[in-house]
Amino acid sequence: MPEAILEPELPIVDPHHHLWDRRAYVAEANEHPFVEAIRPAAVYLLDELMADTKSGHNVIATVFVECGAFYKADGPVELRPIGETEFVNGVAAMSASGLYGDFRACAGIVGRADLLLGDAVAPVLETHIKSGGGRFRGIRNSASFDADKDVLGPLNRVEAGLYRDATFREGFKRLAPLGLSFDAWLLEPQLPDVIDLARAFPDTTIVLDHVGTPLGRASYAGKLPERFPGWKANIQELAKSPNVVVKLGGLAMAFCNFPSFLAEPRAPSEQLAREWGPYIETCIEAFGPDRCMFESNFPVDMGSCSYATLWNAFKHIAKGASAAEKTALFSGTAKKVYRLEL
Repeated sequence: MPEAILEPELPIVDPHHHLWDRRAYVAEANEHPFVEAIRPAAVYLLDELMADTKSGHNVIATVFVECGAFYKADGPVELRPIGETEFVNGVAAMSASGLYGDFRACAGIVGRADLLLGDAVAPVLETHIKSGGGRFRGIRNSASFDADKDVLGPLNRVEAGLYRDATFREGFKRLAPLGLSFDAWLLEPQLPDVIDLARAFPDTTIVLDHVGTPLGRASYAGKLPERFPGWKANIQELAKSPNVVVKLGGLAMAFCNFPSFLAEPRAPSEQLAREWGPYIETCIEAFGPDRCMFESNFPVDMGSCSYATLWNAFKHIAKGASAAEKTALFSGTAKKVYRLEL
């Protein structure tokens, strides 16, 4: 039986979700818990997003984050990710028509450009901006890597040290002059890399995705408690860079491997709040509510819970916050960072 919705009037801007058609991917990918988690959402487009955002919470807008969806099939390789921005801008235009109510899907768009192009990435960034209908806000390049290939499974895509690479940084320096932010996804042992990046580029807004992705799978199985102090120390160090903000979520993913992941029956929001609370509370304490934003990371996080249950868990965690702090955590920080006019 679905849970009762907590604080149903509280406005939410969901700053991190995907849209995709992954039917071929889930049919062909090697077995891995990540694949099993997203298999029920092999197709996740506007209808599926609407079903989730209208499941009881007051979600007023969202931000789309790149996921390799609907790239162009031909043309220069570096320009193929423009297809994703064009597709998402079309979805945003559908939502902005008002035919679906006041909800604004994909009010902000975070796309992908290969920053390893160095200075040559500039025309790619400019094309994204032109293709985004005034909604394009930033770039994400994942640096997620671990020597244990079983941690990431099908998401083993880059080598170690991407954010420290000199050519990558030549591309990265092109972001701030264009008013673009950078979403950083990497794993907990790699947090020193984003600390160094933030210090090197103090004028670029960096958004740490998924609280830095604590690891509890493969060679890290059962080690979340012993690794927590090191993760916490790195989060506190990262928070010293005022250009960094953090997304509170992604803890329902396979890589964290909390007891709630793929559990049957599904874990209630109270259990999720207990499992995720120490990580989220540490981030809020280190960064402050004005530099933190709750995220759904859907449909990836459906491996642990429904969309409605996920936001209930966040509301349990934030129950002691003031009204102003809740506004920042659930909508205000996302509006500010992604420059959303709603």
